[in-house]
Order: sequence, then structure tokens, then C-alpha cells
Amino acid sequence: MFKTYETQLAGRKLVIETGKMAGLANGSVLVRYGDTCVLVNVTASKEPKEGIDFFPLSVDFEEKLYSVGKIPGGFLKREGKPSDKAILTSRAIDRPLRPLFPKDFRNDVVVIATVLSVDQDNSPEVAAMIGASCALSISDIPFGGPTAAVNVGLVNDEIIINPTEEQRKISDLNLLVAGTHDKIAMIEAGANEISDEKMLEAIKVAHVEIKKLCEFISKIKDEIGKPKFEYKSFAVIPEIYDYLDQNFKEEMKIAVTEKDKQIRDENIEKLTEKVMESYKEAFGEEKLEESKVDIGEALYKLEKKVVRDMIFYEHKRVDGRALDEIRPLSCEVGIIPRVHGSSLFTRGLTQVMSITTLGMISEEQELDGIDTETTKRYMHQYNFPPYSVGEARTSRGPGRREIGHGALAEKALVPVLPSVEEFPYSIRVVSEILSSNGSTSQGSICASTLSLMDAGVPIKRPVAGISTGLVTDPENPENYVMMTDIQGIEDFFGDMDFKVGGTEKGITAIQVDIKVDGLSYDIIKEAFERTHKARLYILNDIMLPQISKPRDEISEYAPKIITTKIKVDKIKDVIGTGGKVINKIIEETGVKIDIEEDGQVYIYGQNSEKAYEALDMIEDIVREIEVGGIYYGPITRITSFGAFVDLGNGKEGLLHISKIAKEHIRRVEDYLSIGEKVTVKVTEIDEQGRINLTMNELKEKKSDVKQEDKTTEG
Repeated sequence: MFKTYETQLAGRKLVIETGKMAGLANGSVLVRYGDTCVLVNVTASKEPKEGIDFFPLSVDFEEKLYSVGKIPGGFLKREGKPSDKAILTSRAIDRPLRPLFPKDFRNDVVVIATVLSVDQDNSPEVAAMIGASCALSISDIPFGGPTAAVNVGLVNDEIIINPTEEQRKISDLNLLVAGTHDKIAMIEAGANEISDEKMLEAIKVAHVEIKKLCEFISKIKDEIGKPKFEYKSFAVIPEIYDYLDQNFKEEMKIAVTEKDKQIRDENIEKLTEKVMESYKEAFGEEKLEESKVDIGEALYKLEKKVVRDMIFYEHKRVDGRALDEIRPLSCEVGIIPRVHGSSLFTRGLTQVMSITTLGMISEEQELDGIDTETTKRYMHQYNFPPYSVGEARTSRGPGRREIGHGALAEKALVPVLPSVEEFPYSIRVVSEILSSNGSTSQGSICASTLSLMDAGVPIKRPVAGISTGLVTDPENPENYVMMTDIQGIEDFFGDMDFKVGGTEKGITAIQVDIKVDGLSYDIIKEAFERTHKARLYILNDIMLPQISKPRDEISEYAPKIITTKIKVDKIKDVIGTGGKVINKIIEETGVKIDIEEDGQVYIYGQNSEKAYEALDMIEDIVREIEVGGIYYGPITRITSFGAFVDLGNGKEGLLHISKIAKEHIRRVEDYLSIGEKVTVKVTEIDEQGRINLTMNELKEKKSDVKQEDKTTEG
């Protein structure tokens, strides 16, 4: 039955329709927010997926270019693999939903959000997150929602819910918050060095709107929601778990209490073998064979409980650190020759190498998506090879995790990058994860800051990143223990991975993953306090002693840039018919040239002398000769009454013999020769366009030339 439900979100109408489309899905809604329309469908398999020990939830955010009136590029003219933005949105939809499914649920669940229409003032990402929660809530799929989400901006220090496109352009904050009626479930943020206090205030304001949306979805669920279907439980078998708990709990505690991850993993392997042998002796080989999977899951549960109990009750971590203690840190810069910038950052067993490359503005990344961003000047890419976790398998290219971690580090660094006017380069940073034991994304923020400084990129301030973890009391979620700088085992068995990147001045990026049903304001506040303290320590005690500021000069292997500005109507003269003129300049000098629509010219060359030669050629083309102007050019002809000087752009002027020197001269050849470059001043342009020059009061130095176009070398 077709139903329509309506509410207000940030002063705009939000409509949810159901019962008209996709009738075979377990749950389906069409979300209309302004002119933005997103169709969200959820389905679940009838039987569980065998042989897995996790909940198989898949989320796809499908960007359809017809939603913004575009035909896809490329030969096929159809959407291909999802863009990075679509993958990041899929991850954002997934994170608040996943903890609300039953822990023993193993049926495949698929959420597909299809963007049908985009009104840039009304976020399709937010519409998709609301739609996913609503579709799951009204479906027969077991789900403990609802959740909801909003965007938050900060314009002129005013917190704004779901800012418009114009507001987003000037906002100091791009914050995405998801939550349930009672708690915060997900935070994703990029910020222009926002204080902890302002960030917490923005999250609280977002939660006010989230509560309203959760109540709205709950009313829809109460009216039309289907009964949840029964499913096969994959809960750990109590008898097996009790056997392990009674016989191996203390041995498990000894096995996991080890600083070295490799030794700890070996301890667990040995204990697993001992458990299997013990179970075989107690219950027979046949019982062992049919129970191996269940024993493995019970052993995992025991390990998790032992680690959590040590942290919660004893305030003891497996590697012996205090709750607020960071693992040993070190860093280096300039470790790789010939690249433009490089660094190595190590925190415990987590190790990241970041490499910076500087390129032409025209080498920035082109984007083909549904929002208004079409290019990206700063590109941060994150690679997680199998050897970083000791696995023997080949690399298969970046997955969703790699794209997400790279985007987080990119988000953290963008606010401190120089403008294109200050530093006219495209910038690519690649973070190679050499070893992983927790929070590699935050390590890549630190490594990339160092690499950028090593490359001579004049960043405003260095950025560091750190994460905190959480273990909560299952009986009372308000009772918890927080840890600074979590390693892998604490991430796997803990309840939270709260990542914060920022400068000494404020936060530039946040990403929060949780495994519980939400976070209280007190937990978020403490996480900000802990990450702030840790961030300052990493910056001031570890990173800055290694390199205190960006290098004064860029690498000798990086292209040198000269910039100039020409009049827009002169661009066609520099390019020439079919690019003939500009290609001739490039061929003769070996440089690369970018010309923007506003007349900004970028000349890139490995050799500064050749770059300046190209600049001279361009300025010759665009030069406008006027009385009083001072110019520098070669002598082309000598006559008995004077010399002719090439002023550029096909113009010549006469330097009369009487204007060459202050004293009387008999022969022009005594002072000048053909091909010699001289500095001259235009004294007259007659009605026939003839140009008269003087040089007897000027020094023949190029530095004395008054140029219309200012140039700078990067």
C-alpha cells in the first residue's frame, strides 16, 4: 500500500514514500529532500551464509549521473565502478547500522541506495542514510534501529544543520553525524582547525535533529513495519564456551599478555592446538571434528573476554602500557633519493612511509560525480600491502578500507595546505603501510605531514593523528574505560576506534567507528581531551624535532614554476592556431605550460634558465608597447642613423644615434652590435605607429626592466 510521510529537516521538507516501488525488496523507501531523490532498497538472504564468523552486511551508494543531467564519460557511456566519494558514502551508511543487527545474525543483508535526482542544497548522502535506516526499520529484517544522520556546517562561527551549497563553500566545518535517539553512533568530519569544545557543541546540535528524525522513523515503523523474521542463531554454544572458560582462562590470559604481537599470535596458535587436543581427549575425535568451528568461535570469545576484563577491571593492557600511554614513536625525513619528499613514521609495530610528488596544476585529479566538485588538486592515496600484516598473498589494488583511510588522511591535511596562488603545484602523497598493528590511518597523517614538509610544501602548521579505544561494562554502558593509541587487538576486541587528526590549534579530521549502540557525550568529550593531549606530544616531542618547518627550497628533482598573468584576449595569441605557437615554445625550451581561463600562466621546467626563456617568449607575444614603457630586446639592424630594437610581438623601435649615449658618438657600431640585448625606453609613437626609443639614461640590466607582468619562482 502506497504511503507518504512528511517532516521538516533544517527548514526544508523531507518526504518518505513507500509501497509504490520495488515491491519485492524486504524494505523500500523513496526519500525526497527538496529536489534530491534517493531510492533505498534492503534485502536479506533466506538462509545464513555458511563458513563465516562475521555479519555479511553490504552497502552500495549508487551515483547515477542522470541525477545531475550528465552523460558518463568514457567509451561505454555508462556508470562503471563506484567513485571514491560513493565508496566513502557507502562506508558512512554502513557504520551506524552494523552494530544494531543481532550479534548472532549471519544472513546476507544488502542495502542499495540509488541516487535518482540531486539538488545540491540537499545532501543525497544524508537522504540515503535516513532512507537506509527507514527501509530496514519497516522491513522484516532483524534490526535494532532506527538511526538518522545530518550534516553540520560552521559559517561565521554559527552552527548550521544541513548547510546549502553556498554555505558549504565558506563553512569551516564539514561534519556528518549519525545516531540513535539516545546516543551518537558515527562521526565523520573535516574541519578548519576547530576547537574540541566547538566540535562537541556541533555534535550535540546535530543530535537534537537526529532525535527528531528517529522519532519520525519510529512512527512509520509502528504504523507499517513488518514483523521481523526468525533466523538461525550463530551464537557461541554455551557448553563449549564454559568448558574453555573453566579450563583455559588463565592460560589465555598468559598467552595474550605479551608486548610483541608476533609472539602473542604464536601463543594463541599454541593454545588453540592445546585446546583442540584437550577437547579430543575429553569428548572424542568425532565430537572434535564436528565442533571445530564452534570451538574456534568460543576460543575467540574467550580471548575477547580476557582482554576486555584485563582492561576494564585491572586497567592493564596486553603490552603492559598505561591506559594513556602511547607506544614508542620515531620518525625520519628525506629517506628516499630523487623523490620530491619522503618520510618514515613508526609507532610500535605500525609503520608508514609517505612519498610526496609535486606536479603541474593540469595534473590535478578529474572527478566525474554527482556533486559540483570536478577536480582535486591534493591527492592522498593509502596502500595496505599484505606483507604489512605478515600475510603471503598478492596485492589486488585498493579496496574500500584503503580508499577510506586515504580519504581520512587527505581530509586531515587539506586545511593546512597552501593555496594554488601561494604554491602553484598539484600535490600527490602516497602512504605505504609497511607494518600494521592498529591505527595506520593516523600514522599516515603524521608521515604525510613530514613528507610534505620535506618536499618544501609551505603548510600552515603540521598535523598529527591519534586514536582512542573503549571498553564498556555490558551491564552499565555508562561505566567504561578509555585507552589512548589502541593497537590491533584492542581495536578488534574493543568497542570504539575514535580517530582524530589536527594541529596544535584545532581539529582537522575525525572518524569514529563503534561496535556498541552509541556513545554518550561524556565519552566523546574525554576522547577529544585524550587525543588533544596525545596530538601535542606527537607534534612537539617527536615530529618537530625531526623537521621544524617546511624546507626553504623544493627538491632539485621537482619542476620549478614561474607564473605570470596575461590579458585574457592575449591567450589566443600565446596558444596560436591549433596550438602552433605554444607548442613551438615548449619544443624550443623543454618546459611545460598551463594557461588558465583567467590568463594565469604556469611555466614548469627542470631548468630555471629554460623556464625564464619561455617566459621571455610569452611576454614578447603579449607585450603592448606604450610611451614611457621600458623594454628589453635584441638589436636587429644597424644603420648610419641608429639601431632597430626588437620589442616583441613583431614590433620594432628606432634607437636614434643621438639617443644611444650621453656623449656624442660618430658610429653606432662603436657602441652596439647586432643580437646584443639592450634596455630602452619608448619616447614616442607617431601617427603612423613608428616607435622612437632612448637608452642614454638607462642601464643595460634586465633587473631594471619595468614589466607589466609580475613573475615568481616556486
